[in-house]
Amino acid sequence: MEHYLDNSATTAVSAKAAEKALQIMTRVYGNPSSLHSMGIAAEKELNLARKTLAANLGAQAEEIYFTSGGTEANNLALFGAAEAKKRSGKKIIVSSVEHSSVIEAAKKLELDGFDVVYVSPRTDGAVHPEDVAAELDGSTILVSVMYVNNETGAVMPVAEIFEQAKLINPNVICHTDAVQAFGKLPVKAKKLGADLISVSGHKVFAPKGVGAIYVKKGVRLVARQYGGEQEKKLRPGTEPLPLIAAFGAACEEFKLEENLGRVKALNGYAREKLAKIDGVLFNSPDAALPYVLNITAGRVRSETMLHFLEDRNVFVSSGSACAKGKPSHVLSAMGLDKARADSALRISFSKYNTKQDVDALCEGIEAGLAVLAHR
Repeated sequence: MEHYLDNSATTAVSAKAAEKALQIMTRVYGNPSSLHSMGIAAEKELNLARKTLAANLGAQAEEIYFTSGGTEANNLALFGAAEAKKRSGKKIIVSSVEHSSVIEAAKKLELDGFDVVYVSPRTDGAVHPEDVAAELDGSTILVSVMYVNNETGAVMPVAEIFEQAKLINPNVICHTDAVQAFGKLPVKAKKLGADLISVSGHKVFAPKGVGAIYVKKGVRLVARQYGGEQEKKLRPGTEPLPLIAAFGAACEEFKLEENLGRVKALNGYAREKLAKIDGVLFNSPDAALPYVLNITAGRVRSETMLHFLEDRNVFVSSGSACAKGKPSHVLSAMGLDKARADSALRISFSKYNTKQDVDALCEGIEAGLAVLAHR
């Protein structure tokens, strides 16, 4: 039996989303830009998906732009905002625990002459509003802080961060990478005070290759690519309608409160069982989103334990999938020592996980520590 506990890396495509993609590929396969009836039918599906995304983000449909995923959305947010605002200043603030698609974009902006300030979390794993506010001034053009950390599940107080940022500098653009929060927590643009929000399809049971960015009306981004009229020229190119429609279908299945309650109970069960295993330490803060649980399992290297668990059909990760096994900059920024970070495992739940999955995980870790710890 398969015990998949790597849902922060990707999720299985839901039946409804897969059916929608197949319908578009085989029946509504026209180009949404075509003027004939097949194109018009495709455009209707595109508009429906856009409205669904907008409703889930508390936004207007015209504020939603489809991308190839969260990475492109984050890149568009940082590069697009920096280019649009560079005459107003060159200072950009990001948290030091952002996803690589933000960190690497920020590093490139530094090379391009922007002044990038990295704000670290405190020991609770969260970036605090006053720490961001201390770096803000009139030359700050962009603040980017993720909503939920992809490795630890730490929930960032982005609404408070953005509120303080706007008080200090009303013209600053506020962006949040909400990829790990979307579909799990309410992500409403106005409540968060966000000008830009990035989301991704394959974290919410839609296919890989589709994401979106919310751009508040009145906020200007400079396009990163050029071509046709699609997405109001912000992201030109023929829209991958099967993926987009499937993304919309997946969003129609959100049951935030119900699923959060189930996962919270499962996370509690996992913490209780894991705490009884000698050598297991918790890296996720107590207040983390329960969908993510980061632990250290003894002094066994993450990759070694990961493959031991894989042999028992238990699937977890050693951190962000995009890092491909590289040391965690997130755990380092939290102040954890290298040995502890090198032994970290990320367990990430979905609405489909059960206690049987947790039991298999705990049995596997116990067996792994018994076999591997003495090698």
